[in-house]
Amino acid sequence: MYARLNLATRPLVSHRRFFAGSSVVGAIAVILFLGLGWSFYDLRKAAEDLRARSNKIDQELTTVEAQRRDLERYFAQQDAAGFQEHARFAVGVLQARSINWTQMFMDLEKTLPPGVHVVRIEPKLEKGVVTVHFFVGATNQESKIKMLQAFENSRSFSHVALLSEKAGNQPGADPLTVEFIAEYRTI
Repeated sequence: MYARLNLATRPLVSHRRFFAGSSVVGAIAVILFLGLGWSFYDLRKAAEDLRARSNKIDQELTTVEAQRRDLERYFAQQDAAGFQEHARFAVGVLQARSINWTQMFMDLEKTLPPGVHVVRIEPKLEKGVVTVHFFVGATNQESKIKMLQAFENSRSFSHVALLSEKAGNQPGADPLTVEFIAEYRTI
């Protein structure tokens, strides 16, 4: 019969805790590694898709640029120069029709004070802004000042700038002629 005796100077140590702890840490590390690997794979796939879309857009952009250059060359020819003028005219007509001119003249009627009348009016539509050049006859300085104040305080007209002022010398002419510009708000 044999008896197991430990004759060593140190007692027998069990490493079960270490093995159990390292197994748990290893399992967590494997799970994290798999999760990070999966997210890395997704990121690579998304980057690949982005590169493919970017390349497709670059190809389309190159095609459109080539078409634009071809069209510019075509419209630069002498035969096609009339098309551009016609197109500008058509765009101008469409923009002019988009402005409610009747409303503008109604607003002008509300804005003009007594003693002032319009001699000539030149509206211009540029880039969606209606700039109106006014030539106005006034009976005296006081009515001129009232008119300018009325235009500055108006909701319909803005950016009023006085261009010139002339005193009438001829009989039957307006005692005072004022020239100014203002922007009409279409909205």
